[in-house]
Amino acid sequence: MSTATDSDTFTAVGRRKTSVARIRLSRGEGKITVNGRALNEYFPTEMLAKRATRPLETAELVGQIDARFLVEGGGIVGQAGAVSHAFARALEKLDPELRPALKKMGFITRDPRMKERKKSGQPGARKRFQFSKR
Repeated sequence: MSTATDSDTFTAVGRRKTSVARIRLSRGEGKITVNGRALNEYFPTEMLAKRATRPLETAELVGQIDARFLVEGGGIVGQAGAVSHAFARALEKLDPELRPALKKMGFITRDPRMKERKKSGQPGARKRFQFSKR
């Protein structure tokens, strides 16, 4: 079982693409805020809100955890991924026994995919200018 008491606060950082999410997690009545706004208000679609809270559903702690996020960088989808990653890391600190379930679902692993940089002498990251033989 968990060695944490009800007054404990856990912090973690989650990342996805260029987005960074910092979380302060504690036991409570299920209040989740992102940059001072409600989760459903910050993420405009239900899909993004679900993506962000999936680790909480996997841990079966919906309505029992309060979380405050500070999110910066990237776009809205990357930010949802960063929030999900931060949630998983903080839940693991809350209760280490949740790690196998979170790991199995792929929430602990940081997604390394990033945008490839544009190279000089080319119009894009991989695209080449048209070759002309004559």
